[in-house]
Amino acid sequence: MSVETVGIIGIAALFALMAFRTPVAFAMLLVGFFGTWILGGFRSSGAVLITETYGAVSNYSLVVVPMFILLGNIASAAGFSRSLYDAAYAWVGGFRGGLASASVIGCAAFSAVSGSSVATAVTIGKVALPEMKRLGYSASLSTGSIAAGGTLGFLIPPSTGFALYAVLTEESIGRLFMAGILPGILMMGLFMAAISIVTWLDPKAGPHGDHVRFLQKLKLLGKAAPLLAVMVLSIGGIYVGAFTPVEASGIGAALVILIALAMRALTLSAFYEALLDTVKTTAMLFTIVIGANVLNPFLAMTHIPETLGTALTTLGLGPYGSLAVIILAYVALGMFLDGLSMLVVTIPIVFPIIKAAGFDPIWFGVVAVIVIEMGMITPPVGLNVFVVKGVAEDVPMSAIFRGVMPFLMAMIIGLLLIIAFPQIALLIPNSMFG
Repeated sequence: MSVETVGIIGIAALFALMAFRTPVAFAMLLVGFFGTWILGGFRSSGAVLITETYGAVSNYSLVVVPMFILLGNIASAAGFSRSLYDAAYAWVGGFRGGLASASVIGCAAFSAVSGSSVATAVTIGKVALPEMKRLGYSASLSTGSIAAGGTLGFLIPPSTGFALYAVLTEESIGRLFMAGILPGILMMGLFMAAISIVTWLDPKAGPHGDHVRFLQKLKLLGKAAPLLAVMVLSIGGIYVGAFTPVEASGIGAALVILIALAMRALTLSAFYEALLDTVKTTAMLFTIVIGANVLNPFLAMTHIPETLGTALTTLGLGPYGSLAVIILAYVALGMFLDGLSMLVVTIPIVFPIIKAAGFDPIWFGVVAVIVIEMGMITPPVGLNVFVVKGVAEDVPMSAIFRGVMPFLMAMIIGLLLIIAFPQIALLIPNSMFG
């Protein structure tokens, strides 16, 4: 049996295990360990398991993951997410569909401290959905805006998606974080444009919100200022080179804790729950990284990435034709896998193809994250849709999926713009790092 055949069987086994609801981390561990055992012997597979596990968890760059998760959890527990939403609502809520736009802005702002799509959707959803229901917003627009806005947590730095991509590809976390800023702003603008179009076609879907006086707007913006300052300090500090992404994550988490304690906005029980949730999420992400690191040597032994690259070259599709095939594969996988699973399973396979085609790996990281974001709101998995359903239990799943369709179109437009104009993603990291 050829090594390629063993590789194909291994990949099929991987998807079969995930189809039977085996956690993706353990599915990768099993396939990587036993695949390496078959091709290289037990001693080789044992060595891979030990060295790759230690190498994964001792990676200094991964410290950003628990620190930024802690930052987001503390901000949520202290009620700072509410202040972000209230400030956004005060400034744009008076427009038609303004409350949905405020939800998107709130999601974008909270993404800059949480790095998690699910956490963003849940946190802003709990605050915004009752208000939109009170003002008579359609169920599809209100839930759709939260589900789509939550995906920004995977794109706007600090993104756990970028952190994992950096570890898997050995690219710079700092460059990837900076690359997500302009695409994140672009996507937020396109989401707000989608809301404007929906409410223009159906004014009853998103009526005007309550009028807020200018002084009240400033007051609410002032309440959100501490968390906004932490965001600017963390991300801005990385940009100007004042500190590394790891240092930025630690400083950001410490500042949010100190601010919450100074404002007496954090109880001991809430602090404990935030720490516990941080530990659980970090353990899950680190286990996924370990699984990916054990799987990667097996994939390298099977030569599958090189074989796929050669096959795409033989087809004569050219670099952008190969990119289109990869994106379509991502879209198909996104209908069945969650974002992190898709990232860790596919990057070791497609990344060599992307490099061989001459694409910038930082730019492709942004493209991959956006396509994965699309999978978060497409049926039948649509992780963010299920998350929002948990917050809005009285809204049918069909209404939520119907509500995300305009935002899905906006994401497609954003993706095409970033493919056509790579500088949208590369301008800031190139100006920062040269």
